[in-house]
Amino acid sequence: MENMERGTCVRFVPWTHQRDYLDIQPKSGCWSYLGQRGGRQTLSLQSPDCMLSGVASHELMHALGFVHEHSRTDRDKYITVLWENIWKDRVRNFEKFKTNSLDIPYDYDSVMHFGMYSYSEDGDPTIIPKRKNTQLGQRTGLSELDKMKINILYKCETLENY
Repeated sequence: MENMERGTCVRFVPWTHQRDYLDIQPKSGCWSYLGQRGGRQTLSLQSPDCMLSGVASHELMHALGFVHEHSRTDRDKYITVLWENIWKDRVRNFEKFKTNSLDIPYDYDSVMHFGMYSYSEDGDPTIIPKRKNTQLGQRTGLSELDKMKINILYKCETLENY
């Protein structure tokens, strides 16, 4: 949460009486619903696998309404998805979503981008970047473009304040 608060106007406060809130639980796996659902909204951070700052940031960005970067409608200009290499029960994680890219360039370094071998069925790549020598995604924290997206979507005043 501190990672997300640095560089954005998003602030997390302890729940007291708010109608809408995140309930972070150590359920099975790392997951969140997409966007605000109303009322209590569960976000799962199973220990120890999900207790990395970048993994938590990824799930919190889902809760804030962001889909995977490689699910953008314009992604085919930047990556190739190798469908035949993806676990069959994980294909939906690679589908395109019609969303607003907020006029932000495609972000290979986004915490919301899967890596080259994510959900590989046989160890072969699942995503190939069209730009040479490009690493895909990371789980260390928000990229600069991730922060920009949050600040634009949440109509942050001036970025210098964050």
